[in-house]
Amino acid sequence: MTLAGFLAYAIVYVVAVASPGPGIALVLSRSLGKGLDRVGWFVAGFAMGDTVLFILAASGLAVVAQSFESAFLIIRYLGAAYLCLLAWKIWNAPVTAIDVAAQATREGRVQAFLSSFLLTLGNPKAIVFFLSIMPLVVDLREMNATIFVEIAVLNIAIIVPVMLAYAILADRTRRLFRSERALRNINRTTAGVMAGAAAAIATR
Repeated sequence: MTLAGFLAYAIVYVVAVASPGPGIALVLSRSLGKGLDRVGWFVAGFAMGDTVLFILAASGLAVVAQSFESAFLIIRYLGAAYLCLLAWKIWNAPVTAIDVAAQATREGRVQAFLSSFLLTLGNPKAIVFFLSIMPLVVDLREMNATIFVEIAVLNIAIIVPVMLAYAILADRTRRLFRSERALRNINRTTAGVMAGAAAAIATR
């Protein structure tokens, strides 16, 4: 896989991870309520969940790419369409300020890990992302153990700091996530980047 391919995948994955959804909502509400308690275990759950989904998606799509050229092409265009749909939904999503009162109760390490891990495994957005985006930027016909490990490590290197950044930001600047205007600006910036990525990848 070329450096350009890795960079393209990394950019789209960063946007997808950082875009509004169940995962980000959980990070924000937890950080607003509990602060940074057990945040390392909490973020590790997201990383492990995405790793599991990546393994399942990459394995299945590699078989499709090697066996059915036409199906692989259809998946690519469906992926671009999916990105555009996400961008449209995020742009027009209703904005509700988050206001969670601080909680005195603490989570255990296992509880913090499982809360994010299980949410990721049960989140359709995550698995659809891997099924849609992987064929757009990764030539799965050339997938081997080295590329597989490199992408898995890249995923972890992206999702961990992004989720930590959200957690720290929510903990330190609570007013931002209680402002509908600020949240709307975040949504529209994310939507614009995602739509641009879809257009760039679809025309490759």
